[in-house]
This record gives sequence, structure tokens and C-alpha cells, in this order.
Amino acid sequence: MTNAEPVDQSTGAPDPGMVRAGAAAAARRRELDISQRSLAAEGIINAGALIAFEKGRSWPRERTRARLEEILQWPPGTIARLRRGEPLRAAPPPPESRAPASNDEVSLIAQAVTTAVSAFGSTVAALPPVDDAAFVPRVTAILADLRQLDAVASRAARIGRVTPALIKALSAVRGLYDDLMVRAARAPHATLGQRLYAARRGANLTVLETAQAAGVSEDAVQQAEADEPLSPADIAAIETLISQIG
Repeated sequence: MTNAEPVDQSTGAPDPGMVRAGAAAAARRRELDISQRSLAAEGIINAGALIAFEKGRSWPRERTRARLEEILQWPPGTIARLRRGEPLRAAPPPPESRAPASNDEVSLIAQAVTTAVSAFGSTVAALPPVDDAAFVPRVTAILADLRQLDAVASRAARIGRVTPALIKALSAVRGLYDDLMVRAARAPHATLGQRLYAARRGANLTVLETAQAAGVSEDAVQQAEADEPLSPADIAAIETLISQIG
């Protein structure tokens, strides 16, 4: 018996969704101070299969994913949603007392995140021109994936030492995110968040300074840039600010 489903690797290119899901699971496992050995001892997934999953090279079977989600205190279906690029639902906070992540484990997460960012290369290269109607939906999906990868890398920084590999991962995610957000803002149908990001970056404003200038909360600025719903009043205030500094 195997823990993994067959995966088509004929192209030799990593699946960004698998890398994203594996890295997120590795970070969550460390948050909860769950060892690879304990998962194998409990018969949930053997060490080799777990390492392959966390590195984005293998995809666990549905039954194994369900058991992992239970152990990681994630709602059912979370791992598959992460692979599809859907937002991660809020998870219970980890225990206060836990051992810090080892350098090897932090490096594993960093490597997975860096690999996922690299895998976006061909996807970004295949984006249509900014004035194409398909550009904004496609770039918005990539940006959502990058926000999730940033969250995974940031979580790893909180649970372990910030290693050179992790710095490289964070730099890769944020560099590509910055480039795409600014590029997206030039599109005729750019989202409010994309236009806000480019405007505040051009004005060298922090999120807090932007919020103060617009008369909205910091959460509203962050939600706007993540393309999350906002109140009509916040939308109007942000639009006004963009017109002033854009």
C-alpha cells in the first residue's frame, strides 16, 4: 500500500499547487510541534511519503489527506483547497509551548516556497498583454497564490530561525508579487487593490500611512490589496486617495 496517488510528472516541471499545499502543511505541522516520526508511528503517513508531499513532489491519497487534516486541525478538504489556490480558512492557534523548528525543517519549507515561486515562471511568461481582457483574472489568480506562499514563509519565520534560505524564499515571493502588482495596475481593468498597491508604492507609503491618508483602517487597506470585499465607504475613500497620489 502507498500513501500517494499517481502524479503525472512527464513535463518535469513542479506543480505549484502541490508545492504550495506541501509547504503549508509542513509549516502547520511545525506550528503544532508534530514530528514526522510521530505521523509515521501512528500509521498516518510514512516518513518518505510525508517528505515527498511537503516538498511538493507527491500527492497523498484522499484518506491520507483527511487524516493529515485532522492531525493538523484543519477543516476537511483544506489540503485540496490549498492546491487549487483557494484561501486557507482560519485554523486554531498552535500551543504556546513548542520546540523551535530545526534549521533543516525551516530550510525544507523555504525550499518548497522557492520552488513554487520558480514554477510560476512559465505561467507569468504566458500572461497576455495588460490590455487583454484575460490578463487581470489570470494575474489576480497568480497574486492570490503568491500571498499564500508569503504567508507560509512568514509562518516559518515565526516558528524557527530566519535562515538564509528562508530570506531567499521571502525575497523571491515578495519580489515577484511586487512586480506583478505594479504590472497589473497598468491594466485597463485593474482591481482596486492593484491600483492602490501601485499608488502607495509610488508614493513610498506604508500600509499604516496609506490608511491614515485615506481615513480608513489598516485592515481595510490590506483587504483592498488582497481583493477582499470592502464597505462602500472604504471603497470611496480609497478611490479618492488613489486619485490624489496616483
